[in-house]
Order: sequence, then structure tokens, then C-alpha cells
Amino acid sequence: MIKGLFPTEEFTSQRTPFYYYDVRLLRTTLEEMCRLVAAYPSWQVHYALKANFNAEILRIIAGYGLGAECVSGGEIRAALAAGFAPASIIFSGVGKRDDEIILALQEGIGRFNVESTAELQVINDIALSLGKKAAINIRVNPDIGSHISANISASLAETKFGIHHSMLESAVLLASELPGIKLCGLHFHIGSQILDMNVFTSLSNRVNQCLALMEQMGVELVDVNMGGGLGVEYEHPNHVHRADFASYFQVFGKHLNTKLPVHFELGRSIVAPCGALISRVLYIKEGLYRRFVVLDASMTDLIRPALYHAYHRIENISSDEPEEQYDVVGPVCESSDVFDKGAVLNRCHRGDFVAIRSAGAYGESMASHFSCRPLPGYYLSNTQQ
Repeated sequence: MIKGLFPTEEFTSQRTPFYYYDVRLLRTTLEEMCRLVAAYPSWQVHYALKANFNAEILRIIAGYGLGAECVSGGEIRAALAAGFAPASIIFSGVGKRDDEIILALQEGIGRFNVESTAELQVINDIALSLGKKAAINIRVNPDIGSHISANISASLAETKFGIHHSMLESAVLLASELPGIKLCGLHFHIGSQILDMNVFTSLSNRVNQCLALMEQMGVELVDVNMGGGLGVEYEHPNHVHRADFASYFQVFGKHLNTKLPVHFELGRSIVAPCGALISRVLYIKEGLYRRFVVLDASMTDLIRPALYHAYHRIENISSDEPEEQYDVVGPVCESSDVFDKGAVLNRCHRGDFVAIRSAGAYGESMASHFSCRPLPGYYLSNTQQ
């Protein structure tokens, strides 16, 4: 743990658990990413709100000129409230409700990512009923391996996400026949937490094949959307502060064979490193063979370890004492309420502050009221909430 990284003297008045966001790190991440993508003038990044829709975080991100990618009507409203331009908003998701489609059309969002021909027909009918034409991208399932957990993969051969690339031609023909639809582009998203850049090379090759098919069909597209998926370093957050945006963009710059504008939907890679879940130690329990640190944070505050067996580095930010090994657990009456087993922490005592690192993505946004627990609060490094 880098001493002084967390202002523990300011935490004593905060009810734990809460999310701490390092605004300086968030801003330097956004600046680095924007600098790199600016090398490709027709490229644009849309922030994926599902990673973190904290209102303060959204306002900061919107201030850097990013678009937004939303997967619900609630996220569309949050993006608009934060200052994202309606035309920069993309609406994704396999199960868009009618009222959400109506909201998106009435607010003039820029694009729908359509995931099935059934959805395509429903959007057409609703658009016609409103006297509008819906601008859409067809989400293509490229059917390539992403080498990640099945829980966060979206590119298996048979999946709820998108239209398999072998069915693309028929979907495009249908879209061209529907009067309430304007086909603008193709959309691809293969999963999350991808660190192997070869996966994005394979994706680029599949996209090139799909774009070649569009050319053969005489279909003129407005743009292509590569989705997101760039992962972050969870093991060593004190040494690797940002995702590898440079390699990520270089892959597409080198391997994509198109002059069309290219869009991206990045979430985790932007916000994960800047967030930490701050908790207090309730008890140290001595077992037969193991020692447990019982925190006041639980799987209701950060579900990723329980849901995905995901790793987060855990640090005792109150102690300089020798390191010891602990199982770090929460108070909820579920055996899965475990943050890590065999974690090495500076010796823990009741009342110590513990930081669960790299939790800025899919932490606060996935928190729940299970066991009637209150949602965690939040604290920004440059302002108190």
C-alpha cells in the first residue's frame, strides 16, 4: 500500500462501508485516453454507464466530451442529467422495454444497438407510431473466443447477445425493408476484462469480413462500433494505475480495414482503478486453522468476488504492523460472502480501515439492499458527499 494514498484522517467521520473515488486518477485516466484516441480524428469513445453511474462520476466523464452507452431507460435519464448530449447516447441491451424505446426516440438519442430481428421489428413499429425513424446498428455476434469467464463473455456461438455473423445478411435485408428503421452501422462487443490484445486482433479480422459483406451487398454504413472489453490490472493497482489504452487503440488502428468512423464503449477501463471500497474491521476471528477478518462491508456492497470469483487487492490502510494471512469476509449470512481467502494484510485490529482496491467499476453500480442493508455511500477525493 502506498502510504498517504487514502486520507484516513478524513474517513473517521464517514459511515462505513463507502466508496472512495480518486478524482485525480479518474481525470488523468480520461486525459490519457482522450489523448490517444485523438490520434484517430473520426473515432469516438462512449462511456458504458453500467460500470458506474454515480452522478458525480458521470458529470466528470461527460465533461471530457465522451458519449454514453446505456442499457436501460434509467441509464438514459442518468446520462442526460449528467450532461451527455442526446445524439452521443447509444442504447444497448437484449431486452429493451417498449417504454424505454419510446423514451429513447423522444429524447433523440443517437443510436440503438439492435440485438435480434424480433427487436428490430418492435423498434420499427414504435418508431412509426411516433412518426420517427430509428437510427440503428445491428449487433453482430462474431463467435470468437475471448479467453475470459463465461459470466462476462458475450461472443459464444449461441448466446442471448447479438445476431450471429452467419445470419447478418438476412438481418440487414430485413432492416432495409422496414420504413421506421435507418440502418447506420454494425456493432460488436465480445465481453469484458480482456487483457490479451490478440483477442481484439481476431475481432478486427471478423469485423473486416462483415464489412466486406456489406460492401458486396451494396450497403452503405455510417460507422462501425467495436464495443468495449478492455480489462484492467487488479493484482497490482499501486504499480499499474491505468488500463493499456495505447495497445488497445493500436490494435484497431493496425488491423481494422475501414475508413468509417469507429466508436468504442469503454466502462471498466475508465473507472475501475479510481475506486476503492472502504470498510472497517468488526472482528478478528481465530478458527482452527485459519484467521478471519470480518468486515462491515459485504457482498451487498461489492458482489464481484461472490458472483465471478473476481480478485481485488485488499489492504489494511490503518496498519504498519507485520503482515499476516487472513480470510477476509463480510457479515451477510451467505457462505459466498467472502472477499478473499489467504489474503496477506498488515496485522488487523478491530476498527482498522480496509481498502478493497480497483472497485470503481461494477461495485457501487451493482450494490443491493439484500438483508435490508443500506446502500454504501461515497466520498470523492476533492469533495465530501
